[in-house]
Amino acid sequence: MLILEARNLKKYYRDRLILSFKNLKIESGDKIGVVGRNGAGKSTLLNILAGNAKEDEGIIYRHCSIAYIKQFSNEDITADGKILKEFKVDKKIDKDNVSGGEYTKLNIAAALSKEGELLLADEPTSNLDYDGIKLLQKKLSNIETFMLISHDRDFMDSLCNKIIEIENGKLVFYEGNYSSYIKQKFRERKSIQNEYDKYISEKSRLQKAITGRENKSKSMKKAPKRMGNSEARLHKRESNEKRKKVEGTAKTIKTRLKKLEVKEKPDKIPEVKFDFSLTDPPRNKVVISGNKICFSYDSNVILNNTDFKIYNGSKTALVGNNGSGKTTLLNLINNHFNPIYAVPKAVIGYFCQRFENLDYNKTLIENVMEDSIQSESSVRTILARLLFFGDDVYKKVCVLSGGERIKVSFAKLFVSKANVLLLDEPTNYLDMQSTEALENIIKTYEGTVLFVSHDNKFINSVADSLMLLKNGQITEFHGNLKEFEEKQELKNNSSNCNMEKSILQMRLTEIISKMSLPNCDKEMLEEEYKSILNQLRHI
Repeated sequence: MLILEARNLKKYYRDRLILSFKNLKIESGDKIGVVGRNGAGKSTLLNILAGNAKEDEGIIYRHCSIAYIKQFSNEDITADGKILKEFKVDKKIDKDNVSGGEYTKLNIAAALSKEGELLLADEPTSNLDYDGIKLLQKKLSNIETFMLISHDRDFMDSLCNKIIEIENGKLVFYEGNYSSYIKQKFRERKSIQNEYDKYISEKSRLQKAITGRENKSKSMKKAPKRMGNSEARLHKRESNEKRKKVEGTAKTIKTRLKKLEVKEKPDKIPEVKFDFSLTDPPRNKVVISGNKICFSYDSNVILNNTDFKIYNGSKTALVGNNGSGKTTLLNLINNHFNPIYAVPKAVIGYFCQRFENLDYNKTLIENVMEDSIQSESSVRTILARLLFFGDDVYKKVCVLSGGERIKVSFAKLFVSKANVLLLDEPTNYLDMQSTEALENIIKTYEGTVLFVSHDNKFINSVADSLMLLKNGQITEFHGNLKEFEEKQELKNNSSNCNMEKSILQMRLTEIISKMSLPNCDKEMLEEEYKSILNQLRHI
């Protein structure tokens, strides 16, 4: 059943056309993921469909009630108490001092309480911890129809049956989940690359053919001086005929070259190369450490006599539930809170999504070059790697989307004198391509990185170590999240095996004791004895 339709819709931002498409239909049962580069118009589309923003042209037919999980909301939170309790924010609703993840949970609870026939969700997993994402995933799996924007690739994979990509204002529709969309995009890109290669090959062949014919025409010999007049006239006539034929062929080839359909060269992402030695990096094995750290907010204990070490060149993920103190710890490290110690040559660069390091009236390139110790060529390479191509670098920061501003902030950090990066939720509000680009940059970055993220795919791709924050204590682990979970599962299985083994051994003792009793059924007991021994051998 059709529940929403948008026809001939156009939306401008100042003089820039953000959206322009003929038709969008949402049917009952559609579970739609919306993807596209930062600034492509994803949030704008949801705001228009929800009625929170007005389209400049076109018409929208809404045949349903709509609930909306907004990316940023200043509205008062009213939500069902049961849902608030499920998300563990029932005691936070009247409090101003909540973490980013707790605030997101409050917005989710408010939207889910409305029970709309169509749910719109703009980055609903941003700042959510692992438990929060799993609970939201469960809630959405029970919702018949939704449209969501998310940077979490695993989350989209598990829920969506359709993908809409926004590119140059147009909507492109794909059947299947995010992984299916990626496979289809890969085939499309391969086809585009093949078409471009064929175009370049044919263009080169025609140009060579034209040059060959022109050279042949020029080399046509004049009549030798010893020839008689009649012979010379005949030779000249034959030469002219041949020359005209060659020139005619060249003209035909030129016409074919002009009519050859031009294929645009696909964007090629450049490799990031800059001189990290300019940051004068430390050579110490451990660059930041904390010893017996204690920190509280009033009666809320965040860190309780705990220790940690951050190793030089490591990529460490700081993992913990919402409200556990991850951002607090980053702030303490950045502010050199005693007894946290950083070695003398450690220069900290901190990303915390408040964009305090950006001048909104300056262009991208001006912002990034302002504190850069790298060359302008290296800066442009970083920006291109973060998907800012050509004249994009001359845009003013004030006209950028939230995700684009995040990428400019990253670029500033990577080319600054910082050699230790603290990143708080770096993938929040980034599009999929930008997230993957950031992954590659961090993996090739020669410095030390400590980051907070709830994007498991990002953690497993980037991290080589973990700091797990729980109940005021920090536990260190060498490896990524997947390796940690596998080790925990192995440990739990081993524990279960030991328990099962103890129970069987106790039963063996009991059987042996019974076998010494008069009038016992020895045959049955011996059979059970053999069976238990067999089970023990297989544990």
